[in-house]
Amino acid sequence: MMFNFVLFSLLFLPSLCSQEQTYIVQVQLKSKPVVFLGVEAWYKSMLPPPMFKKNPIRHVLKHVMHGYIATLTQQQVQFVGNLTEVIGVHPNEVHQLHTTHTPTFLELISSEGKEGTLSEVGEYGSEVVVGVLDTGIWPERASFSDEGMGPIPSHWKGECMEGAAFTRDVCNKKLIGARHFQLTYDPTQIVDYNSARDSQGHGTHTASTVAGLRVSNASIYGYAEGVASGIAPRARLAIYKVCWVDMDCKSADIVAAFDQAVEDGVDIISYSIGTGVAGYHLNPVAIAQFGAMKHGVFVSTSAGNNGPALNSVFNIPPWVMTVGSGTIDRKFPAEIILANGYVLTGESIYSGPPLPTTTFFPLIHVHESMDTQVLEGKIVVFEGRNISAQRGVELRNVGAVGMVIVVVVNDKDQGGGSLVHDVHVLPTVILTASTAAQSIFSYLASSKEPHGTIVSLGTKLNVKPAPIVASFSSRGPNRESNSIIKPDLIAPGVNILAAWPDEVGPSIFLTGSDQRKTEFNILTGTSMSCPHVSGVAALLKGAHPDWSPSRIKSSMMTTAYVVDNEGKSFVDGFKYEVATPWAYGSGHVNPEKALDPGLVYDMTVEDYIDFLCASQYNEQQISQITHTTITSCKKGQPWDLNYPSISVSLNRRSNEVYVTRTVTQVSEAVSKYTVNIENPTGVLVTVAPTNLAFGRKEEKQSYVVKISAKKIKGKSKTVFGRISWEDGQHVVSMPIANRV
Repeated sequence: MMFNFVLFSLLFLPSLCSQEQTYIVQVQLKSKPVVFLGVEAWYKSMLPPPMFKKNPIRHVLKHVMHGYIATLTQQQVQFVGNLTEVIGVHPNEVHQLHTTHTPTFLELISSEGKEGTLSEVGEYGSEVVVGVLDTGIWPERASFSDEGMGPIPSHWKGECMEGAAFTRDVCNKKLIGARHFQLTYDPTQIVDYNSARDSQGHGTHTASTVAGLRVSNASIYGYAEGVASGIAPRARLAIYKVCWVDMDCKSADIVAAFDQAVEDGVDIISYSIGTGVAGYHLNPVAIAQFGAMKHGVFVSTSAGNNGPALNSVFNIPPWVMTVGSGTIDRKFPAEIILANGYVLTGESIYSGPPLPTTTFFPLIHVHESMDTQVLEGKIVVFEGRNISAQRGVELRNVGAVGMVIVVVVNDKDQGGGSLVHDVHVLPTVILTASTAAQSIFSYLASSKEPHGTIVSLGTKLNVKPAPIVASFSSRGPNRESNSIIKPDLIAPGVNILAAWPDEVGPSIFLTGSDQRKTEFNILTGTSMSCPHVSGVAALLKGAHPDWSPSRIKSSMMTTAYVVDNEGKSFVDGFKYEVATPWAYGSGHVNPEKALDPGLVYDMTVEDYIDFLCASQYNEQQISQITHTTITSCKKGQPWDLNYPSISVSLNRRSNEVYVTRTVTQVSEAVSKYTVNIENPTGVLVTVAPTNLAFGRKEEKQSYVVKISAKKIKGKSKTVFGRISWEDGQHVVSMPIANRV
């Protein structure tokens, strides 16, 4: 016995074995022996003797999953993983962040600054708490004032956690809670505020986009001037800092934050962080998101910035909302005026004094290897996709007076639907149209002494077309569940103005060296589109407190629009061609319509279990994902999940598919809906019945969609269609993707 005990002890002695790492240990709660009064004592009993170390458990998980986060060696992981009560041991993986006028663009505020329908109805959102998992917050910003806010919602149980430069006094009736999570890091090694204070800007920006109070005269150096407002300005904010400078965002901190947010009483979680694509049972964040949904919390996530490549979408579980990015109808035009009279229009944001419009400066076309001494006093023209302010700093240091960056997108677009603005330190013009590029290079080649000057034109509104699907926005299809169209929809995510920390410069590319200050900043990415939808969800939850996460999701998806402000189909910002649902999902979010969607597609925990069964997950894996004991699986097809979109595969052996959907009326009036079908190319879609009659609120009706391919030949491809139910007041739509 002594010999065995010594071997056992040596096996788990950290100094003699593998290096310790952080793991998320998932436990089957029903296995707890009655001799343990609490779960923490039981969890400790699972661990091998700690010997000369402290208790390795860093955090206990109680809500979004059952288990704990612990620091373990590889040998200890093997021991714990073999215990019958342990259903999963997940490594601590790294996740990346996906990084004013928009309430007007979304018709929440009129162009005259008056509030729209959602706000006129009442204090929508004032009883709703939005949890933001991000880099923290700069609480002193005016966007987080509690002026005019009523009492804190009674269901709130969270706290304002103190830390470095962050006291309880900074919280108020707007910012009602703040916590920070650093389960993986040595506090002495953190080059960040050891608190919920934001030293990167990303979290401050997303939080104010969700629920920032209205702030007048907001701008960044005069650009995008107007009233800055969060989408749900009356909603409350709870901040969960899970991302740290130079340390990214770790899954252990993220899962712990999800768990704590549910315990605190949040209603909505806004998650602008990338979560990798893997089997759902292998993804602790996806499991935590399921747990949040199971507790009635709506989770909004960013689709990722890896577009325009197909199969690039992140955050793909059907129980979360996955949001891609589109443009808004605003640009920041700038011109390069050539000495020959030509005026070429591009875009830029510049924070300094302008060049004189009556003075023309020498132009020089440079390459990376050119002698920098010849650049003094000149406007530098170069090609490439590096449009960061860093290039301007380098040129300013050698005496250049301005720069023209040629980033050719196509011959039609000036902006490409995805031009990522940085705040430049030199007068700058970014040219994206091929015609403009040809003109400036022709002039440079033909003129012996080319000259020009740069003029900023400020802010231009009512730009057409808009929205354009941003080329960087990640695309479907869904790599794990091809029966679910992802992203679910798009929202504003290009050049979004929102609050910014006082100690962080406006250029995200000049980390630590940008000494400029601004109260607001412009960022681009699906990180920006996600909080727009989080804000809309808060408004909907405020208007309909009894709505489940699936109802909130359905209302936004089925009322989303798919035509731009010119009445044409959405354009893909990459090639300026017609976009598909792989880029925009169900369409662009439409808050006013989502308030009264007419019909919704409900989904329950049991529905998701059936979906996972049909997706070939086994009982143990499903139990791990859903925190529900599964003894047998129901047979079915994954596309039978009552999702507000349809995605199926057809082939020569099976060129006909039947899909069932059930809708619930959420309007009060008696209604009769008629179906309208847009058939995909080469595919015939029929619906039975073709009419649905409802006599009361909460009445349910089902219909069957028959999808058949007329002829299947050649290479596999995906074609798209659409089904809409219309009653004269509501249009309830869903996209159809057919792989043939």
